[in-house]
Amino acid sequence: MTENLAADTGLDASDGGTEATSLDIVVLAGGISHERDVSLRSGRRVADALTGAGHRVTVLDPDATLLDAIAAHKPDVVWPALHGASGEDGALLSLLEAAGVSFVGSRGDDAALAWSKPTAKTLVARAGIATPASITLAKETFRDLGAANVLRRVIDRLGDDLVVKPSVGGSAQGVSLVGSEAELPRAVVEAYTYSDVALIEQRISGVELAVGIIDTGAGPEALPAVEIRASSGVYSFDARYNAGETTFFAPARITPEAAALVAETAVAVHRLLGLRHVSRIDFILDAEGTPWFLEANVLPGLTETSLLPQAIEASGRELGAVYGALAAAARH
Repeated sequence: MTENLAADTGLDASDGGTEATSLDIVVLAGGISHERDVSLRSGRRVADALTGAGHRVTVLDPDATLLDAIAAHKPDVVWPALHGASGEDGALLSLLEAAGVSFVGSRGDDAALAWSKPTAKTLVARAGIATPASITLAKETFRDLGAANVLRRVIDRLGDDLVVKPSVGGSAQGVSLVGSEAELPRAVVEAYTYSDVALIEQRISGVELAVGIIDTGAGPEALPAVEIRASSGVYSFDARYNAGETTFFAPARITPEAAALVAETAVAVHRLLGLRHVSRIDFILDAEGTPWFLEANVLPGLTETSLLPQAIEASGRELGAVYGALAAAARH
């Protein structure tokens, strides 16, 4: 049976909601990916915000009974707060589409495109948006053609100041910074822990930025960019989810001209990839003012240290109001 992580919080007018405005929302959190714990935290946070805004919320942990549970519950809308392959690869979203269930987030096919970092980078580059030069390396190629021979060609093409990451996944799991040829083999093997394909990119120096996009019905809107400064110099998994490991500036400490360009580019990427309702687009802003696209997140984190909630608050809006507006938009 699907685990019910939070009791149905059926609210009436005395709780701050009304029959006219209160939605029955099922939040999906947990799953079986490497990012399960992060998803549970995101789910609880979004459920609390929606409840506080007067909506009726039930949190479900996906398992074999999930689709039947949703069909029996008949919510107004489903909010997938799932990270990793259990939600962001598009498979579950496609099933919700097929079942005629309204949900917050991108359609399954579009989510699948963004989930693959090499695919997203290719589409973005073809549109003329800057993204770091890279090589995609399958585990079989690494093994069958000889690791030393393969990596020598990578260094010849990209140099030795690199970022190595799994081709899919989030929360910086399996991501390594490489500063010499000797460090590259271990970094590639670490990426293969999370995916059978590694993405090796040239490292761009600059300001790390995350731009949240929301669309409550009037078209995609870029929220204020959030600047990320990890104390260790690496925005790792621990730096993302342990308070105090990273300093965030929301809005980012960049010029108005740079902020406008980054916002415009983020909306362009959101549209280009066919994303819907909410996303987060990550960049490095270099010293010349060029935003370099890194990746797109179709179900961005909503934990207490996550970037999208910070961006919403920096825009002067309440989380519950924005989440409720997104849920309402998803019904249509």
